[in-house]
Amino acid sequence: MNTSNTVLMEVNNLKVHFNIKSDNAWPWEKGHALKAVDGVNLTIYAGETLGVVGESGCGKSTLARALLRLVPITEGNVVWLGQDLTDLDKKQMRSKRQELQMIFQDPLASLDPRMTVGDIIAEPLKTFRPELSKEEMKAEVRNIMDRVGLLPNVINRYPHEFSGGQCQRIGIARALILKPKLVICDEPVSALDVSIQAQVVNLLKELQAEMGLSLVFIAHDLSVVKHISDRVLVMYLGNAVELASKRALYENPQHPYTKALLSAVPVPDPKVERGKKIQLLTGDLPSPINPPSGCVFRTRCPHANEGCAQQKPALQVLSKEHQAACLRLEDIANAS
Repeated sequence: MNTSNTVLMEVNNLKVHFNIKSDNAWPWEKGHALKAVDGVNLTIYAGETLGVVGESGCGKSTLARALLRLVPITEGNVVWLGQDLTDLDKKQMRSKRQELQMIFQDPLASLDPRMTVGDIIAEPLKTFRPELSKEEMKAEVRNIMDRVGLLPNVINRYPHEFSGGQCQRIGIARALILKPKLVICDEPVSALDVSIQAQVVNLLKELQAEMGLSLVFIAHDLSVVKHISDRVLVMYLGNAVELASKRALYENPQHPYTKALLSAVPVPDPKVERGKKIQLLTGDLPSPINPPSGCVFRTRCPHANEGCAQQKPALQVLSKEHQAACLRLEDIANAS
């Protein structure tokens, strides 16, 4: 993938907190803050794929929606090509969405069942380029259908007539028809069979090279993320715990949480798999309404000490292509 040093998006201390009230609370009582994303910093470059991984409930999808301002941002800012998106009103933000598109997790649920494939794919054109004639729109739709591998004779069919993989291709076509610069893929292959997953991931890679796209690829499957990403962000309980190039992260993970995640990835060699030691994490994921003080991972970390409860670690630069948020990195390295 052709990555450059051109910065598309900068995210500074991004926080997304939701006000949650208990079912038996009085109307005037204040709710509790659910810290879905709690102080994430990252930079997205032109032409790159940034993978985002972490267990369920760690804030990956909320981060994706916050980048497009689909959920309210509590604190921090998102700068797109030098312009702060958090300062824009709804009308200004809507015009920016031509450059920022999203592919959703459930391919069938993200498509209107009452619209034909042609109408679904053409809808962004009708919204943002109303000056196009019907014939020009139809030509654009047929062109993008061909690029994502959809036959032209399915243009008048409805979403329920397609398989999951084909529905995801429709979602990809809808996202790409406006020729955006950044596409956020929110677990686009998690609901698909393994063979179909490979087809969709390879299609995204081909389209990225062809159209010069930048991708933010969210997934649970670390092997899929390794296949498609240039850099990988690891999240835990709304916080970024490690950010590194693909090679650095998979060959030399630094954060204890990243090490535990990677130890659980199956190895295709039976001998290596049998001899492999999986690092099991004790306890459950803490509640984002009441996260631990200091380092949020300390309640499950085998290396935590009293100091971890006092100070929240920020991402520290370990090398040109590696950052990790841990107060005890040197001690862990010396112990191993």
